[in-house]
Amino acid sequence: MAKKKVYAVTSTRHRTDSKSTITGTIEELVKAHKYTLECGQSWQHEEGNVKINCNPKTIAVLVKNLNRAVNNSAANGYAGVTYTYEEINNV
Repeated sequence: MAKKKVYAVTSTRHRTDSKSTITGTIEELVKAHKYTLECGQSWQHEEGNVKINCNPKTIAVLVKNLNRAVNNSAANGYAGVTYTYEEINNV
């Protein structure tokens, strides 16, 4: 059985430049960020907002949807939070 890849997703708040990182497999990261994705999905029908996929299958799609979700939920359309990821190499 192949090992599952482990990723680190980092959220950066631009106003304070604070960062927080969550590490895990794609399934664990989707579960950890489920609330953010669902909040963004609840606002996707407003004018100017984009659709949110709450069950992404790849890390790139997860991070893209997290960035879209926080902006959908923001009052002015820009949350000031950016999500990035990197793959963790397990030896």
